[in-house]
Amino acid sequence: MDKLTVNIGKLHLKNPVMTASGTFGYGKEYSDFIDLSRIGGIFVKGTTIRNRQGNDYPRMAETPSGMLNAVGLQNKGVDYFVSSIYPEIKDFDTNVIVNVSGSTIEDYVECTEKLLGLDKVPAIELNISCPNVKEGGMAFGVCADSAADVTRAVRKVWDKTLIVKLSPNVTDVTEIARAVEAEGADSVSLINTLLGMAIDINKRRPVLSTVTGGLSGPCVKPVALRMVWQTYNAVKIPVIGMGGISCWQDAIEFILAGSSAIQIGTHNFIDPTISVKVVDGIKEYLDKNNISSICDLVGALEI
Repeated sequence: MDKLTVNIGKLHLKNPVMTASGTFGYGKEYSDFIDLSRIGGIFVKGTTIRNRQGNDYPRMAETPSGMLNAVGLQNKGVDYFVSSIYPEIKDFDTNVIVNVSGSTIEDYVECTEKLLGLDKVPAIELNISCPNVKEGGMAFGVCADSAADVTRAVRKVWDKTLIVKLSPNVTDVTEIARAVEAEGADSVSLINTLLGMAIDINKRRPVLSTVTGGLSGPCVKPVALRMVWQTYNAVKIPVIGMGGISCWQDAIEFILAGSSAIQIGTHNFIDPTISVKVVDGIKEYLDKNNISSICDLVGALEI
């Protein structure tokens, strides 16, 4: 077995490096920059039951060591994904994972059901943590009961790998993680963006049309690491870590904190080749330290 291989539920990864939803399009947008077969998987942009126009502009803003976004899950809906996007990406030599979002539990279930017949979609990521929509989204992810409810409902109709994406905008992330684990989640991914804002001092107005948005980038990494470590020590299912990863050393930190795999998000906008660089860096680290499997490094933080 290759030293980089990882299993997340039934999902087999050739290596632990994946790209985060909303930062990598549908993968084809980056195919001119990297060999997609070299990464473990692609989380495609958020998919909803109906077409969404997203939020009004401006909906992105640069911040110190990061960025704010309030795109609002803009996409053409799951039917368009099935008919027009899936045929173009189904033969990628890597895992294609759909990020599913909704405003109601029924939305999540209906969207999931429309993906059941797609043989080349081995897993979904249940997005119960998006801070950029007015209804649903993060509302499900900030309460253990509602997180459990939506996970339970989707688990009943989805028999492949189910990953639940958690919000950092909570008092105790481990409570939410344990709740979705109890309802059948195969893995949790974290963190989604932190809720933040920026102000134009000349206009005396918020920079974003929505006032607040999701903060990502290197500035969130310490928070993400802490939450990954806490969650790893609270659940038995695999943890997928993300939040400010911009180099292979960052990825190793997340793995030591308890991540079985990682997602790279915002840094794809800065360096579209970052994912393959992180794969190479992890392998070199394992070779240099005579580590036979990446799995031996997961949660190996010494305290």
